[in-house]
Amino acid sequence: MNPEEFQKPTMIRQTIDGANKYWKQLGPGLTTGAADDDPSGIATYSQVGAQYKFQFLWLAIFTLPLMATIQEMCARMALVTGKGLAGNIRQHYPKWVLYICTSLLFIANTFNLGADLGAMAKATELITPIPFTVSVILFALISLLLQIFTSYKTYAKYLKYLALILVSYVVTGFLIHVDIQEVFRHAVIPSISFSKEHIILLCAVLGTTISPYLFFWQTSQEIEEEILEGKTTPEELCITTDADVTSMRVDVWSGMFVSNIVMFFIIMVCGATLYTHGITNITTAADAATALKPLAGDWAFLLFALGIIGTGLLTVPILAGSTSYAIAESFDWKQGLYRKLKDAYAFYGVIIVSVIIGLLLNFIGLDPIKALIYSAVANGVIAPVILVLIVSMSSKESIMGKRKNKPFTSFVGWIVTILMLISGVASIIAFL
Repeated sequence: MNPEEFQKPTMIRQTIDGANKYWKQLGPGLTTGAADDDPSGIATYSQVGAQYKFQFLWLAIFTLPLMATIQEMCARMALVTGKGLAGNIRQHYPKWVLYICTSLLFIANTFNLGADLGAMAKATELITPIPFTVSVILFALISLLLQIFTSYKTYAKYLKYLALILVSYVVTGFLIHVDIQEVFRHAVIPSISFSKEHIILLCAVLGTTISPYLFFWQTSQEIEEEILEGKTTPEELCITTDADVTSMRVDVWSGMFVSNIVMFFIIMVCGATLYTHGITNITTAADAATALKPLAGDWAFLLFALGIIGTGLLTVPILAGSTSYAIAESFDWKQGLYRKLKDAYAFYGVIIVSVIIGLLLNFIGLDPIKALIYSAVANGVIAPVILVLIVSMSSKESIMGKRKNKPFTSFVGWIVTILMLISGVASIIAFL
């Protein structure tokens, strides 16, 4: 027998072992990145492709290091301090700063949550006979029951595997014909005219890609993971090894890569189909799925619709959860999904209230597009402020010790802060 044939089983085992090791490293970073592609984000990226074809594909590459750098700061801060983002702000800044940020976060997340619930229900209507009212209530209940009555260990696995639904958008990209050379050219060569329309679109993409709820969720989930590993005291939670930091970075960059590759494929698919056929007015993710059916076929339509439902199931609890973490830490309440309901009534109460308000928004006649506009304005106000706090805290040796930001990391963080400040101002001006 050829010696190479003896090596094949060993190589296969090594590959499988490597894949398993990599999968085990993934956690908060992966779910945070996946949650970034929520139904409202899908609608934004679909509109970008439908209106401008491949012209803005470069944004998927441009925003990757920006969002990954910020999320890495958040995760590293949690590992070093043993506190979530709101807990760190509470300790190092005036409480009124935190209360304002938390209030705006609650408003933004609730409107976004309501719009996402509606988008999931609309997508369900496209592929099943279940009425909108029934499905939107059902999705809200599923979200609440999973968060309240499922152990964190089980719930974290649910979120992790649910992130795989994003593969549907990548698969959709292979079901249609695209000009590879044109796609590659627009992916690596930035193109923007700085017209009012282009600037607003750029701000919309930045706003939906680098969102405040991701900052709070990332930090709190890092703490949850450490508690799951057996760290229970404040002293134990602050112990951070080089291996911990390396594993966290693999997780964060992997999650942000997944987020942006999905963004890339959504823009590409809608550019190759909707734009090409003159369909440029896409206002919701469900609109994009419906428009794809006669152009890209039933499978592309089905995968796109299932992606909306799957990402919604992932994002709705993360929106509610990030709000609850922020509020609970602001008032020093017991908090954490690892706790039982009876041990953290206030924490779970915020989750319940947030989901119920988001659900009710779908029954008071509020246009989902207006809900997202309100959310964008609130995020536009809060994001730059929180980014200033994140970059400042993660750069201080008094807080981070030897794990403070490197100069280049801080530089990138301040660039992101300036971009989000411009984006926030533009969002407010557009709203007025």
